[in-house]
Amino acid sequence: MRTLVVLVCTLAAAHAECLPSVTTAIGTKAPAKICSGDLIFNEEFNVFDLSTWNHEKTAAGGGNWEFQIYNNNRSNSFVKDGKLHIKPTLTADQYGEAFLANGVLNLQGGAPADACTNPQDWGCERTGSATNLLNPITSARIRTVESFSFTYGKVEVKAKLPAGDWTWPAIWLLPRFNYYGSWPSSGEIDLTEGRGNRKLVSNQQNIGSELTSSTLHFGPFWPLNGYAHAHFEKNTAPDKGFDTDFNLFQLEWTPDYIQFSVNDEVIGKVEPSDGGFWKIGNFDSQVGAVDNPWQHGNKMAPFDQPFYFIVNVAVGGVNNFFPDGAENPGGKPWLNTSPQASTDFWNGRNQWLPTWSGDDVALQVDYIKVWAI
Repeated sequence: MRTLVVLVCTLAAAHAECLPSVTTAIGTKAPAKICSGDLIFNEEFNVFDLSTWNHEKTAAGGGNWEFQIYNNNRSNSFVKDGKLHIKPTLTADQYGEAFLANGVLNLQGGAPADACTNPQDWGCERTGSATNLLNPITSARIRTVESFSFTYGKVEVKAKLPAGDWTWPAIWLLPRFNYYGSWPSSGEIDLTEGRGNRKLVSNQQNIGSELTSSTLHFGPFWPLNGYAHAHFEKNTAPDKGFDTDFNLFQLEWTPDYIQFSVNDEVIGKVEPSDGGFWKIGNFDSQVGAVDNPWQHGNKMAPFDQPFYFIVNVAVGGVNNFFPDGAENPGGKPWLNTSPQASTDFWNGRNQWLPTWSGDDVALQVDYIKVWAI
């Protein structure tokens, strides 16, 4: 009888400890039951689990005409010493330099894992020419699109950003279902973005490896985007950039606010009123009679739906993330207005290639953790 009583009390205590949570999760790696405070996603990269991480395969350039091909290749995405590495390499190292001007890049494949993931802007097949070379960089972009998406929670990522001119590392989240429409209507959460240049300066501020930024993107349609109202930056001390050590990049996402922190220091918080993100973006004054796409969601919409993780290293691009007017040793080998920016970048490799050194040019991620709230 005593054993039965102890067992019943133990089970009752265990049941009582499962406090209700506002966090939800879906996907093949999502837990069946979620209690407040639970660690619901724990990726420590002891192995590279491709049942968790799906590779994107495309030359589309991320919407910014970036200079990389994303592919599934262990030269570009691998686990080493318990850390994920996303490392850009030269396309010419794989195909030969002549291929850039004369080759046909075809990323279509017959197996499910070999399918091209984004045909936009000739992302699945394109032909090189002398004036418009094929993407001179190969890199990786991986995501938990099938395995894990969540709504609300606390996120902590321990990562070391790359050092290398014109590299663009990012750890971010996108909506699983685009519930409110195409980008940016359904939102985007950028946990950390950076630039690998160690000496990139704009307005007397280092905007290279000594800077990380966190941003929310949202708007009724492109090009209206309210990100300027939810963009936050953090600079390190001089010569102690985010490329020199591992740092904590943190997100607290609740039904009332989204908060970004770096190494436990809050760098920005967005707390919408009843008018939600429509009011934050001041879209009434910009779009006239266009409907608010979030009018049927709660005040956190579009950030009230499941989002999945993305980890990638892009290179270059023409969207002014790398400003033409910024100062950098050796200059910038392309203009954002150039119709052959990728070719200009490759032709200027004597400027940037010496800054790419071994695994230092890789984004290295020690872990990604998510707790229920």
